[in-house]
Amino acid sequence: MVEERMGDCWSHTKDQFDNLEKHTQWGIEFVEKYTKFVKERSEIETNYAKQIRNLSKKYQPKKNSREEEESKYTFCRAFLTTLNELNDYAGQHEVIAENLTSQIILELSRYLQDLKTERKSHFHDGRKAQQHIESSWKQLEACKRRFERDCKEADRAQQYFEKMDADINVTKADVEKARQQAQMRHQMAADSKGEYSSYLQKFNQEQNDHYFTIIPTIFQKLQDMEERRIERIGLCMKTFADVDRQVLPIVGKCLDGMTKAAESIEPKTDSKQVVESYKSGFEPPGDVEFEDYGQAMKRAASETSLSNTREGKEKPPGKTKPKLWPFIKNKNKLSLKLGSGPEDFSHLPPEQRRKKLQGKIDELNKDIQKEMDQRDALTKMKDVYVKNPQMGDPASVDPRLSEIAQTIEKLQSEVQKFEGWLAEVEERMPSKSDTHRRSGIYETQNNTTVSNNCAQDRESPDGSYTEEQTSETQVKANTHPIPTTTTPEFDDEFDDEETLPTIGTCKALYPFEGHNEGTISVAEGELLYVIEEDKGDGWTRVRRNEDEEGYVPTSYVEVFLETNAKGAMTYI
Repeated sequence: MVEERMGDCWSHTKDQFDNLEKHTQWGIEFVEKYTKFVKERSEIETNYAKQIRNLSKKYQPKKNSREEEESKYTFCRAFLTTLNELNDYAGQHEVIAENLTSQIILELSRYLQDLKTERKSHFHDGRKAQQHIESSWKQLEACKRRFERDCKEADRAQQYFEKMDADINVTKADVEKARQQAQMRHQMAADSKGEYSSYLQKFNQEQNDHYFTIIPTIFQKLQDMEERRIERIGLCMKTFADVDRQVLPIVGKCLDGMTKAAESIEPKTDSKQVVESYKSGFEPPGDVEFEDYGQAMKRAASETSLSNTREGKEKPPGKTKPKLWPFIKNKNKLSLKLGSGPEDFSHLPPEQRRKKLQGKIDELNKDIQKEMDQRDALTKMKDVYVKNPQMGDPASVDPRLSEIAQTIEKLQSEVQKFEGWLAEVEERMPSKSDTHRRSGIYETQNNTTVSNNCAQDRESPDGSYTEEQTSETQVKANTHPIPTTTTPEFDDEFDDEETLPTIGTCKALYPFEGHNEGTISVAEGELLYVIEEDKGDGWTRVRRNEDEEGYVPTSYVEVFLETNAKGAMTYI
């Protein structure tokens, strides 16, 4: 009965350990599953942020002249602001991914290692305690069996002695021998009894400690471990939500920026920009005169009409009709872009021609300023050579200074030429205040005046605009002939700007401030990449990194072109 009861207890304890082992293993697997879930969420946030950034970058305006045109309109600026805010919005999703990784994934990964180690230790202690109590029980059973065997041996020895003592035929010596044997067996039985009693007390104490101290302590440790695991999962779930909540204010600001950009759009302002960009400066045509066919009179063209009248030619009545210049199509599809057409832009309407001439003058003035800055830099360099001859020969700078002076003189003559054309255009353009008055004067003039003095026939046979052919413009036309070749549909101004390849390296010999537009500041001894060699203007185009590039004086750097770079021209 005792053995059965003890066996039931041990079996029950073992089952309990098996159940706890399965449950704690399932808990570890749950932590691993939750860690994997957070990791996949972090990857989704990272990929989403990457896609949003790529989307924002894809629709960013290209770095060309078209960007300047688009920046004038409020809706284009609003869209650019939206793209920038969207880029910041993507950054917040990257923050979410980073916080999920650092605050949950890494923490749970370290915690899992500690949890597995602790669980292994507790179950090892439980198995060890179970093995110890089982071993003690086996030793107790051995003592009990030995005591039982010794008692039986003592009884048999006593019975034998009594039998020998009652037999009269047995010698006294045999009786004494039997008596001693019986006494010895009784002594052995008494010793086994004492040993069994002592070990029984010891086992009972160990059993009491096992079931009331050791096993409960192990179970309590497992319970504490499980509670800490559940608590850690709860904290991670709370952090999972807090990570999103922390970026909500910044995400809200991004959305507010998008809303504010949308509210800043001004349709009237944008439409005015379109009018300002494309107004031609033409005067509206005057009233069409009545033609009395009953008197067989020749049609007298109105001075303010835009019909294509030719001197010395008459057109049959009824076949000539006034052209409405705002809707005229150019049959040859002549491009109105910069770089196509005559040098003086005479193929453009007055207002557009004035803008192009003014822009050309501004570009030339910038070029003059660059040359003057380079001249000043070389002058300073020459002064340094004069004061310190060991640094260089002052005369070596003179050829370059002479070349720059010639370039400046050439550019200034170009500026004067374009300023003359600009003055001519501005003189011919009517002011808003005298539009009505001039229209009335045109109505009172006769056909002879129109034929000889008016610049009204501004349309060429193909429908394109031409200026009045005075003696002055005829001279200019001879000096600057109009190209007769067909101009391309698109020119470089509207091409997307591509990153220039590296053709060599250079080392800065002197520091350069680079205050002017298009230049880049360099420090003495700095190494840069050459992306465009000196084309005879004294400037070399260099790049520091992907976002910083510009021009530096060629005399300020020592250029090392690659072997496959052709046409190198440096002035060192």
